[in-house]
Amino acid sequence: MNPVNFIAVDRHWFLTWTTYGTWLPGSERGFVGEVRDESGQFVNFNEPGTLPAMPNAALLNSAERNLKSKPILLERLQATALLDQFQETCRIRGWLLIAAGIMKSHIHLVVGVPGDPDPEKVLGDLKAYGSRKLNRQMSRPESGTWWTVRGSKRKLPDDRAIEAAVNYIRNQQHPLIIWTRESGLLT
Repeated sequence: MNPVNFIAVDRHWFLTWTTYGTWLPGSERGFVGEVRDESGQFVNFNEPGTLPAMPNAALLNSAERNLKSKPILLERLQATALLDQFQETCRIRGWLLIAAGIMKSHIHLVVGVPGDPDPEKVLGDLKAYGSRKLNRQMSRPESGTWWTVRGSKRKLPDDRAIEAAVNYIRNQQHPLIIWTRESGLLT
């Protein structure tokens, strides 16, 4: 075993987030996130095993009116820069990047981490360093951000779940980049 390539991992996370303005609350394809129900209580549609929230035209219209710019769609050059940054961030943090799927409108990562850090911090660090890289290379977008505010953080409890998440990434439609630790760059 090469100790340079060995990273002790205690938790695995399947992280997903979208680019700014591309998957709004109320969307016709459904959406993932928290919304208020008829009684005003928040309902979370981002729990494992739950279906996305149903389309809601009023909510979608409201979200569209609040956009600060056109939705952001990534290009291949940006995807390449992001993959490099995700690999660097994971290396510096002592995390294990297992798979990455970068599409025009969203990103999927499978990341192993030592200990039990808050998954919000793992997601936040990856988004923040990805933004910095894009801002340096392409300048800051008109909206002021490349990403939606939150993202999905799903804990992968076992090897089967990790394999399923990696396969999900491998099978993405129209990817800019698919990369796995096992196979390297696939697209």
